[in-house]
Amino acid sequence: MSTPYPFTAIVGQDDLRLGLLLNAVSPAVGGVLVRGEKGTAKSTAVRALAALMPEVSVVPGCRFSCDPGSPDPACPDGPHAQAAGVSRAARTVELPVGASEDRLVGALDIERALSEGVKAFEPGLLADAHRGILYVDEVNLLHDHLVDLLLDAAAMGASYVEREGVSVRHAARFLLVGTMNPEEGELRPQLLDRFGLTVEVAASRDTDERVEVVRRRLAYDDDPEGFAARWAEEEGALRERIAAARVLLPRVALSDGVLRQIAATCAAFEVDGMRADIVMARTATALAAWAGREEVTADDVRQAALLALPHRRRRNPFDAPGLDEDKLDRTLDEADGDQGQDTDGGDDDPDPGPDGGGDGGGGDGVPPQADGEDRTPPRGPADDTPSPAPEGAPDAPGRTAGGEQRPVAAAEPFRTKALSVPGLGEGAAGRRSRARTEHGRTTGARRPEGALTKLHLAATVQAAAPHQRVRGRSGRGLVVRRDDLRQATREGREGNLVLFVVDASGSMAARQRMSAVKGAVLSLLLDAYQRRDKVGLVTFRGREADVALPPTSSVDAAAARLESLPTGGRTPLAAGLLKAHDVLRVERLRDPSRRPLLVVVTDGRATGGPEPVALAGRAARLHRAEGTASVVVDCESGYVRLGLAGELARDLGGAAVTLDELRADSIAGLVKDVTAAGRAA
Repeated sequence: MSTPYPFTAIVGQDDLRLGLLLNAVSPAVGGVLVRGEKGTAKSTAVRALAALMPEVSVVPGCRFSCDPGSPDPACPDGPHAQAAGVSRAARTVELPVGASEDRLVGALDIERALSEGVKAFEPGLLADAHRGILYVDEVNLLHDHLVDLLLDAAAMGASYVEREGVSVRHAARFLLVGTMNPEEGELRPQLLDRFGLTVEVAASRDTDERVEVVRRRLAYDDDPEGFAARWAEEEGALRERIAAARVLLPRVALSDGVLRQIAATCAAFEVDGMRADIVMARTATALAAWAGREEVTADDVRQAALLALPHRRRRNPFDAPGLDEDKLDRTLDEADGDQGQDTDGGDDDPDPGPDGGGDGGGGDGVPPQADGEDRTPPRGPADDTPSPAPEGAPDAPGRTAGGEQRPVAAAEPFRTKALSVPGLGEGAAGRRSRARTEHGRTTGARRPEGALTKLHLAATVQAAAPHQRVRGRSGRGLVVRRDDLRQATREGREGNLVLFVVDASGSMAARQRMSAVKGAVLSLLLDAYQRRDKVGLVTFRGREADVALPPTSSVDAAAARLESLPTGGRTPLAAGLLKAHDVLRVERLRDPSRRPLLVVVTDGRATGGPEPVALAGRAARLHRAEGTASVVVDCESGYVRLGLAGELARDLGGAAVTLDELRADSIAGLVKDVTAAGRAA
C-alpha cells in the first residue's frame, strides 16, 4: 500500500482542512462537500485524513464492522457472541462515479432467496465504509439515484436493501466527503443541502506559497516514506488533538443565547428547512471542542455559519455561492443585543446604517443585478434591426467600435414548457425524455443479459412453474433455476444533449428584444439543469459561427457565456446550423446513447452570400435527415412578420414556438414531443 501524503504537510487550504477535521471530531456534522478547481489538493487532503482517524475495534469476522462493545442487533452476520474485538485502522472507501446501485448498497442472491428462503447478501461499499470515511470524487457526476441512496444512508446511519419482499438492513455510519469541480456541473440544491458543510478551494496566487507546494510535492514523489517520516511528529500531535476533542465533545454546552444566534442567522439568510440550524449547532459545538473549550462562543457560531450556510442559499444554479459577511456580523450582533438588553443596558434601537438589512450582497435570497439594469422584458414591439452607425463615427451608447452591440443583460428567467425527444432512448438517467432505465415503472420482462439487477417476480414464477414436477419438487418451496429468472424492463426518463444555436446578428440586436431572447435561453438552461441534461452553445453573427461552449454538464458556464454575448453584423444562419451539425457529429461518437435536442433561437432571417435562405434550408435538412429532434424559438417581433422561423422549423422537421408560447403559464399550446420527422403541412 502506498504511503499517503501527510495531512499536516498540505500548504494553505485552511477551510478545507478545518472542514475535514471538524467532521473527524464530530461525524454528526454530516460530512463535507469540497468545491473547487482541479489541482487544489481536494483528493490529497481527503486521503490524508484517514491516517489521522482513531483506530476502530471490530467484531472478528464481521463483514459490517460491528463494534464488539455494542454490536448491531440487526447485523446480517449476527447475532454476535461476546468476544474480544480486533483493532484496525479506519477505512477510506472510494465510490467510483460509474458504480452500480448493487456495488453501493450490496446485492441479494435472488435465486437462493426464492429457492432456499435465506438472505444471502453480498455487502456493498456502504458496509465497507461503516465507521470510516466514504469518499466520492466528482460527486456532481454521480447518478442522482445513487446520490439519493448515499445521502439517505448517511442521514439514517443505516442502509436498507429491499428486493421483491426480501430485505436486509445493516448499520452504515461514516464520514461522508464529496469533491467536485463546479465547471463540470452543479449538484441539485436538494442534494447540496444534505451535505453538512461546504468549503470552496482555489489555488493560491501567492508566489511563495506556490513554490512551497511544488517543493513539498516533489520531495514526496522522490521519497514518500522519508517525506512522511519528517512529518510524523506533527501527524501524531494532530491525531492526539482529534482524539482529545472527541472526548471533550459531549461536555460542550450550547447556551440559549448561542441557539438564538444560530436561529437568527438561519432566518436572516432565508435558508430552507431546519437542517441548517441543526448543522450549525453541531458545527459550533465541534469548533469549541477542537479549541479545547466547553462553551460555544459567538466566534464559533460565525465560523459555523461560513461553513454551513453558503451552499444552502442557492435558489438556482446561476446564483453565486457565498455569504455576505457584513450581514452575518450584523445579525449576530443584533441577536446578541436582543439577548443582553435586560442585563447590560445595551442600545435599545441600534442604527443599522444606511444599508439596513437590505444590503446589496444578495443575502435575502434574490440574486443581485450586476449591472443595475432593469431585466423585465418589454411588452411593446421592438425595432428589429438597429440602423448601423456611420463608418468612422464615434461609438454610440450601447455600441462598440465597428457597429457591434455591447452585451445586454438577460430578462428574468421563467418556467418553460417541457420539450422532449420523441421515442424511447437508453441514455443517462435524467428527467427529460422517455427511456429504458434501471429505475422507473415496470413495463415488461426479459431474460437477463449478464448479472440480474431487477427481478420481475411474476415472470420468474411463471417461467419456473411448468417445470416443478420434472424437477422433483416435494416441499413448499419453489424450485427455481437460473434460466427461470427474468429481468424487469423499466421505463423512466433520460437526460439529453440540448444544443442551443443562438442568432446574435444585427437582426436580433435591438437591445430590448435581445434582453428577452437571453431571458428565454436562460430559462431553457435552467430547465436543462433541472432535467440533468448536458448543454452546448453555438452562436452565429457576422461572417461565421462559433462554438461558444462545447457540450458540458455545467449550465452555469453556458449562462455566463450567454451573459457576455455581443451582437451585431450579418446573419449567417447556415453557418450556425452547419457548426451545430459538426458538434452533434462529434458528440454522437463520444456518447452515442445520449440523444440530442437542437434548439435554434432566431427570427429566421439569413443574410450573407448567394441565396442565404436556401442555403440555410439545405443545412437544416441535414439535421432532419439524421433524425435530430429540434425546435425553433421564433424571436420575430413587430407588426410585419415574415414567418421565416416557421419555414426553418419545417426544414428541420421540428416545431416552431414563439417566446410567449415557451412560457409554461402561456395560454398558447405547445406540443411536448418535438418530432424529428417532417410533418404534413
